[in-house]
Amino acid sequence: MYNRIAVLRAERGLSRKALAQAVNVNFQTIGYLERGDYNASLELALKLARFFDLPVEMVFSLEPFELLSRQAMNKEGLT
Repeated sequence: MYNRIAVLRAERGLSRKALAQAVNVNFQTIGYLERGDYNASLELALKLARFFDLPVEMVFSLEPFELLSRQAMNKEGLT
C-alpha cells in the first residue's frame, strides 16, 4: 500500500503528533504509515482522507503514485 501522508502533512505544516491527534491515533502510527511499515485500516484511511479533504484514492493507492512534479508537467503539456 502506498500513501501520500508525508507530503500532505508537510504541505500543511503539520507535525506527526498534530495529525495523529486530529485522527485519534498514536503519533508513532503516522510514522509507521509514512514509512510503509503499517497499512491503515479502512476506518483510519477514511479519517485521514476526510482530514485532508481529499478522496481516499488521492491519499492511498495499491500502485506507486506518480511523482507530483511529473503530474504537474503532464498537466501543463511539458512532457
